[in-house]
Amino acid sequence: MPDKDMILALDQGTTSSRAIVFDHLAQPVATAQQEFEQLYPRPGWVEHDPVAIWGSQRDTASQALSKAGITADRIAAIGITNQRETALAWDRKSGKPVCNAIVWQDRRTASHIDRLEAEGYSELLRKKTGLVPDAYFSATKFAWILQNNEEARQLAAEGNLCLGTVDTWLIYNLTGGAAFITDASNASRTMLFDIEHGGWDEELLGLFGVPRSALPEVVDSFGPFAEVSALDELKGVPIAGIAGDQQAALFGQMCNHPGMVKNTYGTGCFMLMNTGEQIVASKNNLLSTVALQRGGERLYAQEGGVFIGGAVVHWLRDGLGFIESSSEVEALAASVPDTGGVHLVPAFAGLGAPYWDQDARGLISGLTRGTTKAHLARAALESIAFQVADLLHAMQADLPDDVFIHELRVDGGACGNDLLMQMQADILQLPVVRPTVTETTALGAAYLAGLSVGLWRDTDSLEANWMIDRSFEPGITADDAEAAMAGWRKAIGRTRL
Repeated sequence: MPDKDMILALDQGTTSSRAIVFDHLAQPVATAQQEFEQLYPRPGWVEHDPVAIWGSQRDTASQALSKAGITADRIAAIGITNQRETALAWDRKSGKPVCNAIVWQDRRTASHIDRLEAEGYSELLRKKTGLVPDAYFSATKFAWILQNNEEARQLAAEGNLCLGTVDTWLIYNLTGGAAFITDASNASRTMLFDIEHGGWDEELLGLFGVPRSALPEVVDSFGPFAEVSALDELKGVPIAGIAGDQQAALFGQMCNHPGMVKNTYGTGCFMLMNTGEQIVASKNNLLSTVALQRGGERLYAQEGGVFIGGAVVHWLRDGLGFIESSSEVEALAASVPDTGGVHLVPAFAGLGAPYWDQDARGLISGLTRGTTKAHLARAALESIAFQVADLLHAMQADLPDDVFIHELRVDGGACGNDLLMQMQADILQLPVVRPTVTETTALGAAYLAGLSVGLWRDTDSLEANWMIDRSFEPGITADDAEAAMAGWRKAIGRTRL
């Protein structure tokens, strides 16, 4: 029998599912990706078909093995990473979903959040969960399902309702219903989990009306936890790593020491700073979250999230028809030297950190008769860089006066856009460092699984594997960067009237 010398990472994202086979040197051997439909049943609502999520992830797993020319006897373990706060509900016995998944971008529960804030629950939520009250997180989504779906209420009364995030849904399906689990990093994004003491919090469960019996067991990020039984190509392979996508990317970027920062450019943009064993309470509207848990001990991160990052390029493509594929945006934006004074604020789903304004809406300002689609494309890319700068500036402001962020490690699909990365370095006045393996979300999940089954010895050996593809250095002055940020802040202000 061949050595079990490879790891399969399942990376279930907001717009697509991906599977990557990594070899014993943590290098990608084969990748398969499949998009699935985004559902918008009403303004502000965003849904996914749970069956499509599972089907696309199952298919990409099989495709990746086929592309690699291997079978399960070469796979030492599976690591899972996922879009986080998206909420699903299904029948524990049949495995059948009771409704569509409510996606993290969905705003239908904004009024529920407004009521909680009006009733004075903000400080309680911040203290126990590290989160700010927002419809982004899973708790109000679970509550909405229970309030609006008769089947869910009936199953809950019988003790047969499963509520979970995407990791739980995938593992349930991979194991034929044998495992109903989530890891602490995903649990910390629900607004139902006490991040200091660990575990589901009874007071929060009561506040949101979520029965404990419907929630999964919370486990470490490092396994192994269970074996695949419902997918013939992978039968018997252990599931040995779980982490939410941003926490997995932090680990994949080898940001293993307090003060190290990464930003992932995906549908949204998410910046995390390792804070070690300390929960850092932000004074600038950032979040505290579980980074990873091992042996019951939690490591933490500070986080800021941008709801619309790379999705603004999808809007240029699908909504405005400016480009036929996302890869064309760089050339279009580079065809003009600047935006001609145009600012685009993509507050299509409100504003995330550090503003947390559920009611803000998108804005284009500074239009003239000379504005072209190239200017708008450049303004769209700049909007990503400006939003990320807002996060890093808030993060820096939370640090002691003598502690400085020295670089930003970047990953995700849009980090391959050299123009955007140069914009980012210019605005931040910091080096922006892109690694050779930019699929660090999947890589982080692979690291968790590989370490758990002994394929890799320790994190020190993995840190030695992390290599730089390119470092983007600032190309404008600090004064010019501050002037650019001042213009952005004025545009942001106009979205919040």
